[in-house]
Amino acid sequence: MKVLILSTGTGEGHNSAAKAMKEQFDKNGIPCVIADALDFASEKAAGYGRKIYIWSTEKGVFGGAYKVGKAISSSRHKSPVYYANKLYAGKLYDYITQNGFDTVILPHLFPAEAVTYMVKKHHPKLKSYFIATDYTCIPFTEETNPDYFFIPHEDLLPEFEKRGIPEKKLIPLGIPVSERFVNLPSREECRRRLCISQDRKCILMMAGSMGYGNVDSMVEKLFRQTKEDTCIFVMGGTNEKLKTALRQKYTGTERIVILDFTDKAQEYMAAADILFTKPGGLTSTEAVAAGVPLVHTHPIPGCEERNVAFFTARGMSVSDKDEDEVIRKGLALLESDSMRAKMRKAQRLHGKPDAARRIFEFIVAGGEEPR
Repeated sequence: MKVLILSTGTGEGHNSAAKAMKEQFDKNGIPCVIADALDFASEKAAGYGRKIYIWSTEKGVFGGAYKVGKAISSSRHKSPVYYANKLYAGKLYDYITQNGFDTVILPHLFPAEAVTYMVKKHHPKLKSYFIATDYTCIPFTEETNPDYFFIPHEDLLPEFEKRGIPEKKLIPLGIPVSERFVNLPSREECRRRLCISQDRKCILMMAGSMGYGNVDSMVEKLFRQTKEDTCIFVMGGTNEKLKTALRQKYTGTERIVILDFTDKAQEYMAAADILFTKPGGLTSTEAVAAGVPLVHTHPIPGCEERNVAFFTARGMSVSDKDEDEVIRKGLALLESDSMRAKMRKAQRLHGKPDAARRIFEFIVAGGEEPR
């Protein structure tokens, strides 16, 4: 077996899922490579695709595109997304055959579209697996044709089936996260490692890999509405402008700490009493694996709205459309041991922290889930 994982850099969640799967293959000595699908497209087309994605999310137009996609997408009629991604399918086929890959894992729609066309045209001997990284069936998923679709939860089976995907192809094993988020040290040990006081309440805020959201506003409200016994840690992703502005604004207080990129996100989650985060599917799944009570901030219209709906309906997070209400619910959660315990119980009930291992075992077994 030789495995190729195809992702692309439109949001870090897809890449995180890719890395979580590679971790499993590496650990078991199976050759595995991660590649960016858009590297096979022309440089101009790849750069344009990434820029459009970032622009659309920042300007709030993704929700409109999402609704249009749901309206025009079907299993019988191909979308512009399919035709755009089929343009590099030939280069992708050459790369796969020249390097002897027999298994392809697809944690992103774009390469799933390309591989669908590639298989139809060239008929390679190849097993392919799609990994859904949000708690919904995103538009155009149904026009792809991998051997199997790994989806986040069995409750989502009807939604995927309604979009025309055969039930026999749907495997509800969860969203894969790195083992770093599973079986973490205790809260006290993580705080010791991170030099966080054991006696203080700790709020963690994650702005996402690109720093979206009204982070400045929310940090200010949290700062004003909490006391000296509460510290706030902010992960600003790669948004240097945001981090610089926050550091300048709160230079006189020790209660607010602005973090640069860190490989210890899992320890900060385990150390925190609550986590404020945008409702990306991957980050939310990592939070559940780490066992941190979760407050979802305002979602990007589209799939993130569905993530919020899934989590709140099952008691796995709290959220609201109004920012002040999000703050109120979050601080109520911070102050209530029983609310946090109840949420952790719901997360244990519905979460699938071992998804990466189970998906790996399914693939290695050739399409059968080990008993």
